[in-house]
Amino acid sequence: MSEQNNNWERDVLEKLAMSAIQEQRRARHWSIFFKVLTFGYLFILLFLFMGWVGGKTEAKLGGKHTALVDMMGVISADSAASADNIIGSLQDAFEDKKTQGVILRINSPGGSPVQSGYINDEIKRLRAKYPNIPLYVVVEDICASGGYYVASAADKIYVNKASMVGSIGVLMDGFGFTGTMEKLGVERRLLTAGENKGFMDPFSPMNPKHQEFVKGMLGEIHQQFIAVVKQGRGKRLKETPDTFSGLIWTGQKSIEMGLADEMGSLESVARDVIKAENIVDFTTHEGFAERIAKKFGAGVASVLPGFSTQSNGVSLR
Repeated sequence: MSEQNNNWERDVLEKLAMSAIQEQRRARHWSIFFKVLTFGYLFILLFLFMGWVGGKTEAKLGGKHTALVDMMGVISADSAASADNIIGSLQDAFEDKKTQGVILRINSPGGSPVQSGYINDEIKRLRAKYPNIPLYVVVEDICASGGYYVASAADKIYVNKASMVGSIGVLMDGFGFTGTMEKLGVERRLLTAGENKGFMDPFSPMNPKHQEFVKGMLGEIHQQFIAVVKQGRGKRLKETPDTFSGLIWTGQKSIEMGLADEMGSLESVARDVIKAENIVDFTTHEGFAERIAKKFGAGVASVLPGFSTQSNGVSLR
């Protein structure tokens, strides 16, 4: 009888132990499940918040709309306002069957003449390919230099009275350190193959021959800029001795000078000019991963021998 009681007690203890183990396993499984669920939820929020998806913000609309493309910041090959980004966005906007008109909203101090030229050329091509779809520029705070180079290709330019418009000029800037080097007792050792290979070296004295060469090059690019503006603005342009001097004017003054056409905002142009109040954003937005990749690439290039991300670049600013 005693042995039977022992067996019964042992069976009960084993069952209780197994039940406890199973309960712990279930609790651990549920804990892992909820942790994974929470982690996934937080990752999705971070994914959306940081913009890792990138691409375009497009609304699926049943009716006709105004297509919007933003060009914000400095125009350069590695910025959001690069020719690749802006041209791709404009192409998508024009190709959409429901687009009634395109608004290029600009808030840019300028930048690369090459990137600006690419965008200007593509606007003219798209306007010729889609003659029934107008392209208007709406200026926010500033549309200067390279920004205006791009804007001059539009059908019309709309500004706010306090917008800053113009700066039709070209510059190349840099620094000279020869005086500082002499004071510090630093000797510059520059070896080159080619008479002009050390062109505009900031650690060497200014060479008058090189200086004249640069002025000639900047003058050539300036004339290209002037020709683009005259072609784009046509008879609307009221040219004065200051028009192409590099000065910048308010939106109100730019209308008087023929550099812009009328007052207007994104909403007013969509509503009153294009007659399509529904606005769809076709702007290419870079994702977080793309921005990190670009910064990482630039960082690697800056430390490799023979490569540099800094130079005395020509700028429409």
